[in-house]
Amino acid sequence: MKHTNTNIAVVVSGIDEEYQNNILRGIHNAAETHNVNICHYIAYGGVLSNLKHDTGEFNIYNLINYDYIDGVILLTNTVASSNAKKQILESVTRSGIPAVSVDNDLPGFYHVGIDNYKAMYSVIEHVVKEHQIKNPFYISGPDNNPESLQRLQAFRQVMEDYNIPIDESSQVFQGMFTSKDGRAAAEWLMVRGEPMPDAIFCANDVMALSALLALEAKGIRIPQDLIITGFDNISAARNYSPELTTVARPLFETGQIAVEMILNDLEGRPQERSRLLDTTPVFTESCGCSNSMSDNTEAFKKKNYLTLERFSVDVQRNNKMSCCMTECDTLEESLGQLRTFIKELHCEAFYLCLCENWQGALRQDNASSGFMFDDFTIEGYTKQMQIALAYRDGAFIDLDCFDSSLMIPDLHQPDDTGNIYFFSPLHFRERCLGYCVFKNTEFPMTSANFASWLMNISNSLENIRKINCMNAVVEELDRLYVIDPLSGIYNRNGFARSTKEIYQYCAEHQLPVMIMFLDMDGLKTINDTYGHKSGDAAIHALGQAIKKACDNGEVYARFGGDEFLIFAVDYNDDRAHLLTMKIQNAFREFNETTTYSFKIDASIGYHIATADASTPIFHLVTVADQKMYDEKKKKKTSRYLRKC
Repeated sequence: MKHTNTNIAVVVSGIDEEYQNNILRGIHNAAETHNVNICHYIAYGGVLSNLKHDTGEFNIYNLINYDYIDGVILLTNTVASSNAKKQILESVTRSGIPAVSVDNDLPGFYHVGIDNYKAMYSVIEHVVKEHQIKNPFYISGPDNNPESLQRLQAFRQVMEDYNIPIDESSQVFQGMFTSKDGRAAAEWLMVRGEPMPDAIFCANDVMALSALLALEAKGIRIPQDLIITGFDNISAARNYSPELTTVARPLFETGQIAVEMILNDLEGRPQERSRLLDTTPVFTESCGCSNSMSDNTEAFKKKNYLTLERFSVDVQRNNKMSCCMTECDTLEESLGQLRTFIKELHCEAFYLCLCENWQGALRQDNASSGFMFDDFTIEGYTKQMQIALAYRDGAFIDLDCFDSSLMIPDLHQPDDTGNIYFFSPLHFRERCLGYCVFKNTEFPMTSANFASWLMNISNSLENIRKINCMNAVVEELDRLYVIDPLSGIYNRNGFARSTKEIYQYCAEHQLPVMIMFLDMDGLKTINDTYGHKSGDAAIHALGQAIKKACDNGEVYARFGGDEFLIFAVDYNDDRAHLLTMKIQNAFREFNETTTYSFKIDASIGYHIATADASTPIFHLVTVADQKMYDEKKKKKTSRYLRKC
């Protein structure tokens, strides 16, 4: 153990749901009592029906470094990914730290939960026995969730015990515990062209309520035309009309006990591996029984108003944030806007941590002859994380990069205990951008728009990344526009652009300029003898030799074919002659060290004149070209005379 305080991790998805929220409240209560730190690792996967988005969400679980965690509470029943669950359980098992699984009874871990089979059986049996239903329908949870499977098995067993035949292909709908599943199931029942069931049993309240609303919207009365039941006894189930028949479970107590089981293990106190808490069936209006479980009317009204008010504030803040951050073109602008919204959260600390490679890297795609950005992280996080924004104790501060294995630097202060941390992913689709950390704030627990708030940051970062990508591509295209790819120096466009302002300045101040024209000797012979690849290599070598010789501010370029130009300011014949010698020495050095069979050389001519705005620079090029041609004729004559 590399720390002295007690840190308990909570692995969970979708804390805006009442089930998760109530369990976490119990965890926080126990953490305050025992003065331990709670570190939530929160995803919102399985919501948008987008696998790439889910990959980015569930990646937050890869951040957990169990060397700094003393125990872990697992709500893997909320994680809608088999692969993510498998990786979580494997990591926890390797860590060797005590772990409590909530509701899912997993081998090798402590467990706190309920008897899902018994609880669901009691509700379904009541409806079958007391209300005499004959044509049931069941909306199930995920088929990889043990709770869901136990509740489905209870449905099957009641039907068998009461001799009610069922065809699961038409009487069981596969859901994922979300509201859209209940709505989809109800809509399917209404359009499939078969008689409606007389009872719909749902694996949780969320699906039951959304199915109820969809049915009522089509004029179907509950319970007069159709009975509906749920599971969990959430606030909305208690206070909707008709009130929902369901199962009440001690969620707050579940969270408390999970923390206590971790601490018992750490302190060596004996305890049972698994604890099953009591549930209470709630038979009320949606199955035709009496209203018996509604909250106090006055308390409900106040709670309902506060919920609506908080939601209204959240929506307005989220819309404002989205508008402000969408307009940002740079990271600095985006962080500036984010500062305003951080202050509204009333958090003790906030960290925006970005992967080193969050912007990707530009490279040329040879397959498509275009550009692409890659080098993104998809699984896990970069070794070093940039703290783009840090807020602590009411002030924004500058912090250095840190090793991602630390998760955040101040988690490991020996006296920093009794804190609640929330770790949430930042990503665009499956590409990891980084993560946010919140310390001691109610915002993630109370805001229905917490996931959207995070998405605003991710979308702003992605927008900035794309702007930077486009700028980088424009710069690269601009570079390619002026650079000759074969010789690696300026092309004619680059020469014209680079000399334009310099030539104008020289014309205004009546300064002398020089144009040197070079024509490669023997390129045709090299191509004919050694092939065009060797010819290309010769052009590249000549360009690099010119580049090496021009070390005093000269502008040099490949003019086209085997022709090269050099432009210089304030030159005289002595300086031009010296530059010619330097170029020839560079040729000689290449020829003496090369492994190629060919040698490089060039005919050189130059022209010096006072710059004149009325005389285009390319007029001087023509004069220099003629002088080069004269030089080339002299070379040919000299070689001819030597042969004779």
